[in-house]
Amino acid sequence: MKALFDTSSLKCSKIITKEYSTSFSWGIQLFAPSIRPHIYAIYGFVRYADEIVDSFEGYNQEELFHEFVADYHKALERKISLNPIINAFQEVVRNYDLQEYVVDFLKRMECDLKVTEYDTDEAYKNYIYGSADVVGLMCLRVFVNNDEAQFNALKDSAKYLGSAFQKVNFLRDIKDDTEILGRSYFPNVNKNGLTNMAKADIIKDIESDFNEAYKGIVQLPMESRLGVYLAYKYYLKLLHKLERLDSKRLLYERIRISNPLKLVILTKAYIRYKLNVI
Repeated sequence: MKALFDTSSLKCSKIITKEYSTSFSWGIQLFAPSIRPHIYAIYGFVRYADEIVDSFEGYNQEELFHEFVADYHKALERKISLNPIINAFQEVVRNYDLQEYVVDFLKRMECDLKVTEYDTDEAYKNYIYGSADVVGLMCLRVFVNNDEAQFNALKDSAKYLGSAFQKVNFLRDIKDDTEILGRSYFPNVNKNGLTNMAKADIIKDIESDFNEAYKGIVQLPMESRLGVYLAYKYYLKLLHKLERLDSKRLLYERIRISNPLKLVILTKAYIRYKLNVI
């Protein structure tokens, strides 16, 4: 019974999402039931690809990554994979025509195996597009159910939101990226570390991304609007918290939003949604 295998594959993707990201997990719970499985499948795949290149130190990461990519391509051909994460994802890719975005995403993940510094604006933007913007575009395809007119109207906002999320992650994780992974993503941050002036410039850029992203969030179908808005509010709150701190603190501490505060944000977001003011 293939249907049972597919159902269990999706459950695996849901577990991955809950284990790795409280913020995104709570946001996905607010999507319409018809949308949730597809977004879990997307998150599970991109999370595992990212984990291979980031977290599997002591193993042959390049070999593992290439095997993961090969298994994905086989799954597209066979329409099945014994890897449940890939199995769930390949169906979403075929149903929503996501292959071009997946190719860009996997190229950028492979860069993390070799590239340690993005010292030009072009390299920085290219990495963010492939590692984050395309994920926003994948999700948007699901949100609009392949409606081409809606997709074209909202795709720029989806890319801005993906960029904002990724840049906030870079700023939050700058300690681990620098010390553990030996990477530097921001072109205006040199090897001497993050200064308050550089941090202010980064935050100004992220705020601009969020402002552009919001224009699209309010136009999303109702089935997905609240979940995306909640994720937007979580990350905006995290950005404001990072903004208040001295840059040196970010170099020795990973800043988080507590679960009680996330509940407050969730409650406020839900009220605004019910009042139709988002």
